[in-house]
Amino acid sequence: MKHIFIVNPASGQGKAPEIIFGSLSSLPSDIESEVYITRGKGDGERHIREYLAGHTEQTRFYACGGDGTVHEVVNGMAPFPQASFAVYPCGSGNDFVKCFGSCESMLDLPALTTGEERTIDLMKVNDRFCVNICHFGFDSYVAAKMNEVRKNKLIGGKNAYTTGVALGLLNAMKNSAVITADGETMCSGDFLLCTIANGKYVGGKYKCAPDALVDDGLLDICVASPVSRLTFLRLVKYYADGSHLTDPRFKSFLRSKKCKHAEISAAEGFCISLDGEVVSMPHAVIDVVPRAVRFCCPKV
Repeated sequence: MKHIFIVNPASGQGKAPEIIFGSLSSLPSDIESEVYITRGKGDGERHIREYLAGHTEQTRFYACGGDGTVHEVVNGMAPFPQASFAVYPCGSGNDFVKCFGSCESMLDLPALTTGEERTIDLMKVNDRFCVNICHFGFDSYVAAKMNEVRKNKLIGGKNAYTTGVALGLLNAMKNSAVITADGETMCSGDFLLCTIANGKYVGGKYKCAPDALVDDGLLDICVASPVSRLTFLRLVKYYADGSHLTDPRFKSFLRSKKCKHAEISAAEGFCISLDGEVVSMPHAVIDVVPRAVRFCCPKV
């Protein structure tokens, strides 16, 4: 198997390439590896597709960065059966890997390259794949603002999500769309936020989908109706720890279910976040793709 490291040079406060090249020296000499440093948004996905179109041998791609880098790697390799992927989490947002343990465990490169592969589901959102969370409304506004402030030393970095939430409280408490899941209308009009999940976490510390499993062939959808800012601030800690689905205080404004298919229809300019990547998508068809790709993580 060949091991190819797709490195976002902006990750790790710009130190990701140095970290990866340093870590490669710890690998056994019989492991065939190479490093590709991306040159801009979409470049990692393009490189993977072009490589796999010309190579049939088993290849594992390592997303070296945050969730945006994982999103690119998955979209590049998903159509190719000879490919698998792993994550070396050195970005500011590393939500997907939290489904498999701590981020620190993924930073042991010898353990990662000799880890165990498991087959996991993906979401297909129109013509894009999504591996962790698709969300919109308050959450997509927050994600957009996170991307804007990420490089700011004071309000960006690890504080970027908190900054996004603060701005969301001012500007994104009410959104509008028609949302259906397996034919059931979950919302027809105003809503606060909606998450459609394969993974469990969003925003670094929010366990938005506590019951989600990456290999159950199902998506976990949750829709919250508009609430006051005071109610939001009073209850957000329970959303963070994942108790919102069972807490009776959420019952009057929260709907959730497991599904295989969802659709969203909204006005032009409506934005959806796919693994933290915000795109304009006024109409989206979302389907689970069971057992779509192989993912490798260290042996427990």
